[in-house]
Amino acid sequence: MPRDFLQGCKEYYDVVVIGSGLAGMTVANILGRAGHSVLLLEQHYKLGGLATWFRRPGSHIFDISLHGFPAGMLKSCKRYWNDEIASNIVQLKNIRFDNPMFSLTTTFNREDFTKLLTGRFGVPEENVRQFFDTARGMNFYDDQRMTTRELFDKFFPGREDVIRLLMEPITYANGSTLEDPAITYGIVFSNFMAKGVYIYEGGTDDLVTKMHAELQRNGVDARVRCEVSKIVVDRNSVKAVVVNSRTIRCGTVVSNSNLNATIFNMVGQEQFDAQFVEQARAVRLNNSSTQVYMALREGEEIDESTGDLLFSSTAPLFRTDLLLSRQITSRTFSFYYPRTRPHGKRRFAVVSSTNARYEDWANLDEQEYETSKQDLIETTLDALGKYVPGIRDKVEHVEAATPRTFQHYTKHLLGASFGTKFEGLAVSRALPQQISGLYHAGSVGIIMSGWLGAINYGVIVANDVDQRMMRAGQSAADTSS
Repeated sequence: MPRDFLQGCKEYYDVVVIGSGLAGMTVANILGRAGHSVLLLEQHYKLGGLATWFRRPGSHIFDISLHGFPAGMLKSCKRYWNDEIASNIVQLKNIRFDNPMFSLTTTFNREDFTKLLTGRFGVPEENVRQFFDTARGMNFYDDQRMTTRELFDKFFPGREDVIRLLMEPITYANGSTLEDPAITYGIVFSNFMAKGVYIYEGGTDDLVTKMHAELQRNGVDARVRCEVSKIVVDRNSVKAVVVNSRTIRCGTVVSNSNLNATIFNMVGQEQFDAQFVEQARAVRLNNSSTQVYMALREGEEIDESTGDLLFSSTAPLFRTDLLLSRQITSRTFSFYYPRTRPHGKRRFAVVSSTNARYEDWANLDEQEYETSKQDLIETTLDALGKYVPGIRDKVEHVEAATPRTFQHYTKHLLGASFGTKFEGLAVSRALPQQISGLYHAGSVGIIMSGWLGAINYGVIVANDVDQRMMRAGQSAADTSS
């Protein structure tokens, strides 16, 4: 008899959260801590969404997306999770760039970047100061017509080398391009520039385990292998969810699933105003990515001078079309030293990440697909060999993930690594005005992407839901009196 992953579930919950990415888990944790009954449903066999991990023989553990988030994660994890989680967040101080324009190492904060821009790149100090101040002052309500390219042209006209230095890490962190609105770059860039780049020491296996324990302490009922097929709506209000062929009633639904999938698959466009449906149809998905995971044999090592993050490229200029091309010229290497998982076996690993288009992989037949994956592995090992000599002899295990991989495991439409483009944020925020009790929290609009963006968007939505339920409780109390 197949296992019932909903065994023991109640018939009704105040809140059902669909999806256990960082935004979904944060929503569930805050609302559970506030005393609401919360059911967290995850279709995968483990929590975490893209912030998760997998194991391979030989005590090898690979993180899907661990390297690189701003210092703000410290504050958010301390306030909305616990001190134990926050205490494991540490700074990465060895960020490297290597491309035809320049090769350098930085601690990736405002002070160091100012020194680089004024000294090595010869940019007037006033231009640098104004650029940083402008980025720091950006917010969602600013003029959205200026593109990131136009922002750079304003402060660094004709400086393709400066654009590359300032742009490549943010593209890696949240998928920003030169064609996107400048605020989607500026807000994220200024977050990183505050104090540099940080990582969770212990790996996502340790992080998600600790988050799950905190969820349980706060009374959240978290379930895996539970895929929601329908959000039941009646008279413009959420009533229930259908999960694993079972209907569970609820007062509120927070979807941490893909925004498009939430609206068109789980709810259905017939439940929304025609104008809203048109606006939702216009929301573009962000790009996907490929990754190559490489684990070294026991006893083999990588010298830490190689760096923590290495932005490498053979392309002459920074261009979006080059970043997305199947003919890969730019790779971000994340190096995992034993200190990344200090409580595990002494293991070294490297993960190579590249931006990618889903359509370049979607229609390959199985033979073409496997051949393309192997080519991705071989070319990545070749590229890494420049920085880790003899890497092919050192590697014990290597495998590749593509946009098809990410779509399969996360159910993200087209394998989108960062949800939707900028316009998705407004649609996400407007859901409760369309259907009472329906909310969305996840990777939307780029500025709400990445680890910090996902957690903080979860905080915003959790507060919205909590206030709604408090108003409903007050209304009930007024009626009964």
